[in-house]
Order: sequence, then C-alpha cells, then structure tokens
Amino acid sequence: MNVNINKLQKILNIKFKNTNLLLQAITHKSYNSKINYEILEFLGDRVLGLSISNKLIELYPNEKVGILDKRFSNLVNKNTCYLIGNKLKLNEFALIGNSKKKSLNVENKIISDICESLIGAIYLDKGFKLTNDFILKIWSDYLKVSNETIVDAKTKLQEFSLKKYKSLPLYKIVSNTGPRHKPVFKVGVKIKNTKFTYSNGSSKKNAEQSAASILLKKLNLK
Repeated sequence: MNVNINKLQKILNIKFKNTNLLLQAITHKSYNSKINYEILEFLGDRVLGLSISNKLIELYPNEKVGILDKRFSNLVNKNTCYLIGNKLKLNEFALIGNSKKKSLNVENKIISDICESLIGAIYLDKGFKLTNDFILKIWSDYLKVSNETIVDAKTKLQEFSLKKYKSLPLYKIVSNTGPRHKPVFKVGVKIKNTKFTYSNGSSKKNAEQSAASILLKKLNLK
C-alpha cells in the first residue's frame, strides 16, 4: 500500500484525527474484503442527502416537492458524485484490486462510491457541521446551477414521439444490480427509427429520466 494520506488531506483541506478512517474510505473490497469503504459509503450517502436536502429547502423554501426532488436527484446522483470525485483526484488514492482496474465503468462507479465514503469518514471524524461545510463547498458549482429550469426528459421525449410518430417511447429494464441499500438500475429507451439508448440510475424512475435525457441529446432536442 502506497498512498499519500497527507496529500489527500491537503486536497480535502481536512486534517483527520483518525487517519485509519481515511484509509478505509478509499479502500475497495477487491483490495481488502474485511476493511473497506462499503459501510462508510452507506453512511456518507445519508449525510450527503441530509446536507443537500437542507440546502435546497433553504434556497427554494416555496418550491414544490416534486421539483425539489428532481433538483436533489441531479445533485446527489452517481454521475455528480463521480464528477466531484474526479475533481478531488480520488483516482490517485483509490485502493483497488488489480482485476477491477481494467474496467473504466467499474472504476468510475468506485470513484463515485469513494466520494460518498469520504463524506461518511469526515462525518465520523469531525461531526456534521464541518462535514456539511465541506459538502456545500465542493458542491457549490452544482448548487449554483440547480436554479435552472428542471426539464422532465421523459415528458419531453413523450411529447416529441407522440407529435412526430403518434406513438409512445418504449422503456425496458435491462438489469437491477448493486446492494439493497444502493441499487443500480439499467434502463433502455427507444422511439421509432432509433436504437435503444441506455443509462443507469438509483431507481427505475431516475434511470428512465437519464436514458430519456441522453436520447434527447442524440436527437438534438436538448
């Protein structure tokens, strides 16, 4: 194991009292099946959700719950966590078994997971206030754009398909994987004269929205 913990702490701008928590937060089960980030990721996911939920209610006190939910999903989904993790250069510190390093898709998921596990580790080491400050700082750019109009991709795709082809989009669930507390749904969607477009999400609904959004981009409608 050759990880520069001091460098990681400088990037995070946090000095850990218990650096073993930090090491655990960057350790995938393929590297150590007994001491790894899974439980910290579970905790970090909840802490992140609480922090972002509180901030959204503060920013949009009169917003409808359905719109808040869409904003929330965009801010805490795996893609956003991966982008945050990539910004923090977590790939330089992740402890991963050699077999897992071969797949870019798996590695991207791992970076997303480590982003959440680090939040869990910070919470255990420093408490909620500092963790909340950390989250709001590194999520600040994404929170700034959360006030943009939320486009319901499924509705937009449906309206386009009905208007042009007089038929509804076709969705199909390809797989449902991941642990019970954090499932990953893979969904495909197509309309007439297109092939299936696929995407992942933490729920069937989120995966369908993501797939519809990607297809809209392919059709130059978004």
